[in-house]
Amino acid sequence: MIGICMFATALLLLLLGFPVAFTFGGAAVIFGLLSEGTRIFNLMPHRIYAVMNNTILMAIPLFIFMGIILQKSKLAERLLESMGSLFGEIRGGIAISTVLVGALLAASTGVVGASVVAMGVISLPVMLKYNYDKRLATGTICASGTLGQIIPPSIILIILGDVFQLPVGDLFKAAFWPGLSLVMVYIAYIVVITIINPKLAPPIRLGEEHGSKKQQVITALKAIIPPLVLIVMVLGSILFGVATPTESAAVGGIGAVILAGLYRQLSFKMVWDAASETTKISAMVFAILIGATAFSMVFTYTGGDYLVEDFMMALPGGKWGFLIFSMGAIMILGFFIDFVEIAYIIVPILAPIADKLGIDPLWYAILVAMNLQTSFLTPPFGFSLFYLKGVAPPEVKTMDIYRGVTPFIALQVMVLAILVIFPGFFGFGS
Repeated sequence: MIGICMFATALLLLLLGFPVAFTFGGAAVIFGLLSEGTRIFNLMPHRIYAVMNNTILMAIPLFIFMGIILQKSKLAERLLESMGSLFGEIRGGIAISTVLVGALLAASTGVVGASVVAMGVISLPVMLKYNYDKRLATGTICASGTLGQIIPPSIILIILGDVFQLPVGDLFKAAFWPGLSLVMVYIAYIVVITIINPKLAPPIRLGEEHGSKKQQVITALKAIIPPLVLIVMVLGSILFGVATPTESAAVGGIGAVILAGLYRQLSFKMVWDAASETTKISAMVFAILIGATAFSMVFTYTGGDYLVEDFMMALPGGKWGFLIFSMGAIMILGFFIDFVEIAYIIVPILAPIADKLGIDPLWYAILVAMNLQTSFLTPPFGFSLFYLKGVAPPEVKTMDIYRGVTPFIALQVMVLAILVIFPGFFGFGS
């Protein structure tokens, strides 16, 4: 039971606000010394070296750099302004354009915080100005900004590729239809809800300063084509086997710098700031990873994984019982802890059990990724909620955001359930 006590202690410390990396690393040291003494850590240097020498994980800082450069080049602003003028005159048009821009930002930057903040700064004031319902506006922005968790190139997919020992290119390819399904479901929800209650999102009458419809289309294409070319270069090179994820991430970083130059936003200070932010975020991810590695090692040595495996294998319903319980557990944990910790602490325990039950690891990895995306929206600790609240006007209360994301959480759970029950619909076996 030492492993279970260690897990409970780490979860309690996280809820009390202790730093994630030090919580997992500290819990591993204390409980490891209590159970086996110092010898349990003899192989820890080799594990750390393996983490830092992992070529798959090298793609993470490169994709982060690409996303930050694109954020600083004001890509989001260009997309939102052009798409807003294109769709604004239809009911719910600004909300629909926000979903579409969220999908494009997800495929080009993959940085959830940047997407939510950018759309919160630009789209939210416009929607509030034109009497959009606050809950619909905030929910749309949070859900759209979080698409970067499932639409490639997603950081969580790279991490899961390492955990499941699956090619990242296969995960990117497998995540395409589930990600696109979420986009279509969000748009369908906005269309239906605004037909039922037109007051939620009235159409916007645009002035002459936006030009004719032809000019609006041309402006939108000018904003969409450059990032679309970058997306095709990065994802296409992976999906068609031309480049590894790390190589395509490097191409993406160079392409982002070129785009910033085309947008006349490129400067030495911009690249320096982007590199500094990339270093900080990457250091945080790898610190968490090393702490999680120590935690997993001690948990395994103390037999905690066998206890969990025995429990999971004894669940009624066999494979389906395991799927329902594991998805529910990941979703509940997502209310309290971040996706990185879940990916490196919980998933390595569940993945071998799924394999023993004959579950397709690629399918299960996408289920986990879809589930982890929900953790960004679930109160009280959903990161997207905090990002939006930080830039929202004073009249938007925290409860407005909580209520706004609730329907979108339900939509995500619905798509996840369809993916579980009908995997063939998304191109998976059972």
